[in-house]
Amino acid sequence: QVQLVESGGGLVQAGGSLRLSCAASGRTISTYTVGWFRQAPGKERELVARITWTTYYADSVKGRFTISRDNAENTVYLQMNLLKPEDTAVYYCAAKYGSGNYDYWGQGTQVTVSS
Repeated sequence: QVQLVESGGGLVQAGGSLRLSCAASGRTISTYTVGWFRQAPGKERELVARITWTTYYADSVKGRFTISRDNAENTVYLQMNLLKPEDTAVYYCAAKYGSGNYDYWGQGTQVTVSS
């Protein structure tokens, strides 16, 4: 089993930055696919960024967000720059080994961007 704990959310003004952390325990996730998702009120959950051996970004965050991993810390980060009010959501990290659905989810962290 893998346990994931997100941290780093908060309230920030538009144009500001936050760094989210997804700390894993139970197993080493260096070979897992880890994704950052977000869900805003009344909207479906969407994949924001994903890291395997490569990275993927949704068009809405490309050039502003960076996903990375620190294998020594068993942690995946999401650096968010130039934040916009539309980035406001609960952000979740999730992990999976191989293809298929994400098996492990964190509890989420709230990000609020004020205009």
